[in-house]
Amino acid sequence: MHERSSVAELAESLRNEINRYSVGGKLPSSRALVERYRVSPVTVSRALAQLVAEGLVVTRPGAGAYRAEPRTVAARTGDTSWQEVALSADGATDAAPRAVDAAGVLGAIAVPPTGVIDLSGGYLDAGLQPERAMAAALGRAGRRPGAWSRPPVDGLTELRAWFAREIGAAASAADVLITAGGQAALTTALRALAAPGAPVLVESPTYPGTLAVARAAGLRPVPVPVDPDGVRPELLSRAFRATGARVFCCQPLFQNPTGALLAPERGREVVRIAHSFGAFVVEDDFARRLAHEDAGPLPAPLAANDPDGVVVHVSSLTKVTSPSLRVGALTARGPVRERLRAIQAVDSFFVPRPLQETALELVGSPAWSRHLRAVRAELTARREALASAVLHHLPELALPHIPSGGYHLWLRLPDGTPESAVVSAALRAGVAVAPGRPYFSAEPPAGHLRLSFAGVTGRTEISEAVRRLRAALDALRRQS
Repeated sequence: MHERSSVAELAESLRNEINRYSVGGKLPSSRALVERYRVSPVTVSRALAQLVAEGLVVTRPGAGAYRAEPRTVAARTGDTSWQEVALSADGATDAAPRAVDAAGVLGAIAVPPTGVIDLSGGYLDAGLQPERAMAAALGRAGRRPGAWSRPPVDGLTELRAWFAREIGAAASAADVLITAGGQAALTTALRALAAPGAPVLVESPTYPGTLAVARAAGLRPVPVPVDPDGVRPELLSRAFRATGARVFCCQPLFQNPTGALLAPERGREVVRIAHSFGAFVVEDDFARRLAHEDAGPLPAPLAANDPDGVVVHVSSLTKVTSPSLRVGALTARGPVRERLRAIQAVDSFFVPRPLQETALELVGSPAWSRHLRAVRAELTARREALASAVLHHLPELALPHIPSGGYHLWLRLPDGTPESAVVSAALRAGVAVAPGRPYFSAEPPAGHLRLSFAGVTGRTEISEAVRRLRAALDALRRQS
């Protein structure tokens, strides 16, 4: 059982029993709860903390936990309807209201209900995360002299140099800014490179987080179709010419959601086309450490062969470690780097030094390479398990491409199949899947599902998830 599930279940059990105790009555000791529910002391501590936050329990150091006095202050009710007017107005300008659609992002980071198998997430399952290595790195980082002092605005020099080496000889520490993960890096890049109201070219389909960032910044995403070899250069050139855009966002390596790998010759052409239009390429290199065992040699980042500063490179440690190790990097050359630096400083000052020190300790430890090999092998096995199960048990769902990296499969639904109905039926059957609609900046050509194999506990859970999805599709067919 996952730790987070154990905490939720214990908290619910205690919540149901709280009325058995009089106000001020003492609850069983932590040791008694550990023995009764067969959970760890950490689980008990976290469950009690949750009840304290809810106002149901109070704790007294050295004495134990007690039922709290009921809350008697009624919540004030007000009228917030005025906010609709305030949020829809944009000063004296004629700009459209800046509504932020975070549905696609929240879907990737939300924790599904207990008992639901998660094929919609965007992070490694706890069993794949290097928890011991991260804990050891955190301990060593905390003992470093000055670990809690103010870091350089650009980030620790040693960590910047490590990210630069990941790109190649073309990059140096002076080109790198440390960011609070990949999403923060994308936000900074788009704010730096395009003014509100401007068009920004994106792959179609593309990562919903890119679309959310662009729209929140007041930009207009313009789709450029991809195929199994990545974005189509001729369509990219036409889009630049038609829109006057000065930014193109792409994921050349194991693109999310299609898994496409941008062919090296196309990559060179993408940079050349952008340069000819005086535009930047934002390269979201999120999956470089998520290659599978059959991936072969990986193409170098676009930024590795870009002496003219066309490419702004985004990288992150989060995907291959933990959702909470939010350490990433922006790499850029020329005046644009100073703009990126200024925007990040205004937004957040800097990334906390203890987090940077922990990241540096982690990637410099022998455990790092072992972890990468383990993730590579496990993702390969899980991909094979999911792809095989889909082909055998869900033959009506088209699987046009099996990627050699990343953590998901992209499936096309039969024509006329309502995507939202499939997603809802799957959830009722006990499996969470990601709908395809949030991955498109315009009307999608068909219904799709994205199935992630990174957030499950293993191949047994993959088999059960496909069985539940099969049952959901059968139930929908009987209803139609």
